[in-house]
Order: sequence, then structure tokens, then C-alpha cells
Amino acid sequence: MGIRERPTYAAGGMQQSGHPAPAPVNGPFGFVVIDKPAGLTSHACVSRLRRSYGLKRVGHGGTLDPAVTGVLPIALGPATRLLPYLPGEKTYTGVIQLGRRTSSDDLEGELLEQQAWPSLSEAELNSSLEAFRGAIEQRPPQVSAVHVDGERAHARARRGEAMDLPPRAVTVHRLELLDWDAALGQLSIEVHCSAGTYIRSIARDLGDRIGCGGCLASLRRTQALGFHAHQAHPLPERDAVPPDPLSPLLALGALPRRDLSEAEQIDWRCGRRIAMDPGPGEAVVVCNADGSMAGIGHRESEGLLRPKVVFDAAG
Repeated sequence: MGIRERPTYAAGGMQQSGHPAPAPVNGPFGFVVIDKPAGLTSHACVSRLRRSYGLKRVGHGGTLDPAVTGVLPIALGPATRLLPYLPGEKTYTGVIQLGRRTSSDDLEGELLEQQAWPSLSEAELNSSLEAFRGAIEQRPPQVSAVHVDGERAHARARRGEAMDLPPRAVTVHRLELLDWDAALGQLSIEVHCSAGTYIRSIARDLGDRIGCGGCLASLRRTQALGFHAHQAHPLPERDAVPPDPLSPLLALGALPRRDLSEAEQIDWRCGRRIAMDPGPGEAVVVCNADGSMAGIGHRESEGLLRPKVVFDAAG
């Protein structure tokens, strides 16, 4: 069965009728999980894969700072339209250095203050960490991607501008103390958190709470957007054969699913609503009769499913 693109759809992802235009799946489609090395930006990884797969439309889910390593999910082709529907929680392992305050809240920034850290037991550290578990208010680092008056905070920070960034609500689902090296003043942690959580802010605020300052010494992301470290590949070398993409269904298992009959597939690709039992959640994964992904639908109150993202594999 071939893949074809229909030429009558208006620009902007909509048909002239106002229905979402089916995205033609005529090349690599899905997600590739990269184990990002230190020293590269997330954008550089996307550019490398764009060349490797010969695609224009490639996007990543969740920026990693250049010094941070680990899981970087990258969407290929029409799968970029699925990024808003992937789970936002992320998991990290990292090392916090007590006794140092820096301009960026990690070891990459300018050293602002250095002092000795107190003698602490693991029980005392765990007690201090308790303040950062659950729903918390967190002030982003000065060097961050937060927008301030239409500009990224890191751009203003590098010009030497001081900013009073307002705290933001985030959720730390799990924060575990893995190890405490009292001689070096370094604690190893694992964090499972909501999107938008800065581990650098946890390091800074923990140091302030203890009274000696603190910053992030190293960080590795082990899970993001429903993808895990065991699924990650090294960034392909130039001219190397890239890995086969993973099915988006692997990361969308938490959403309800609606399987189409062959007759319903035609209605779906034409942008027509289909029947859907009432249930929790708005977004629904829609699959073809053969189990492949047909798109994303949104529940409507009258027991119908409205096409929101449609993938066209009709022949």
C-alpha cells in the first residue's frame, strides 16, 4: 500500500473545509532517543539527525543544557505534531556540590562565593531535601531559557543584567539521596519531576537552606517524555546509518486508545468525527485497523471524537 499526499489542503495543517489536514507519512516517522553527550546543544543534535535522516521536520522534546548528558527524545517527520501529547515528567541523576555559589547555579558559571560546608549526616541531608519534595515554588536560574520581556533570561544574564525572576510552581514527585561524600561535600541525588523543574535551582536552594551555598556539579537525564535510557542511542556520526525510529505508541500508553474499523479509517482521514464512549481525559490515541497510529483525537461532550492530528497512510 503506497503513501500519498493530497494536494488540496490549505496551509497551516488544515484542509480548506477547516478539518486538520492529514500529515503525509512518506519518510522516517516516529522517535529516536539520543544519549546526548556533554558539550553539544540540543539544537546541534537535531541538526545532525536532520542530515542523517534527510528530513526537514525534526524536533526535540525538552532542551538539555550543553553540559548535561542523557535522554533526548527527537521526533522525526510528522511525529513532531505529537510532542504536545507526550508525558512531561522527567527523571535525572545528578551531583550537588555544597559550599559554592555560582552565577549559573552550576559549575559552568562564575564562582561568586566559596565556603566550608557543615558536618552533616545522611539523615540531616534527607531532612533538608524534604523541603523540595512535592508541589513547590521554585525560582529559575538566572542563566535559563525563561522568557523575560520577550527575551531569554540567559541572554540578559550574559550581558550582566540582574533579573528578579518570579518563582514558578513545579512538582517533584520523587527526590532520593543516593550517596553523600562528606569529604568532598557532594551528594548524589535522583529526581523525578514535572516539566519546567530546574535541578540547578534545587542545588542552589538546598545550599542556601543548609547555609553554605550549593550548585549543580553534574546532571544526567535518564527519562523524558515517556522514553528511557535503555532506548537511547549514541548520536550518529556524520554519514553513519541512523537508528530505526521508535513507534510513538511506546510513549503514549497513558492515553486512552480508540481502534478504527476499516470503514472508520476513511471518515477519520476526511476529518469526520467518530463515535467515542465518554471517559476521562481529552486526548485519545487513534489507531488504524492494522494497529498503526492514525493520529490524536479530542473527546467532545456529545460522545464524539474530533480529529486533531491525522496521519495519512492511505493508498
